[in-house]
Amino acid sequence: MTTTEAGADAPSVAEEATEPAVAEVVTDHDRGIHGYHKQKDEHLKRLRRIEGQIRGLQRMVDEDVYCIDILTQVSASTKALQSFALQLLEEHLRHCVADAALKGGAEIDAKVEEATKAIGRLLRT
Repeated sequence: MTTTEAGADAPSVAEEATEPAVAEVVTDHDRGIHGYHKQKDEHLKRLRRIEGQIRGLQRMVDEDVYCIDILTQVSASTKALQSFALQLLEEHLRHCVADAALKGGAEIDAKVEEATKAIGRLLRT
């Protein structure tokens, strides 16, 4: 066997050096951008409205308003907070959990567990 024949079967130095590179995925979440970022102003407006409802409850108690009327306002405030929480949860799933899914592995497992616990807390309220 000649040196040329032996060299043909062995991989060249260039072939050995080029292994498939694993690209690390960098997401918005890595940059500190949260799922609610794009609707931050809307969320703040909504929370200020809920805050106004709570202040209204304080005023109603201070003015000795009828119990059932206060409870009606409590129910409205509770529904508003629940609606806000669901919107925030949806944004978390679409953004933070989806980002983790791109990375896979333990990160997706952690985000799914975190979201599941958050849903559990919301259901207890």
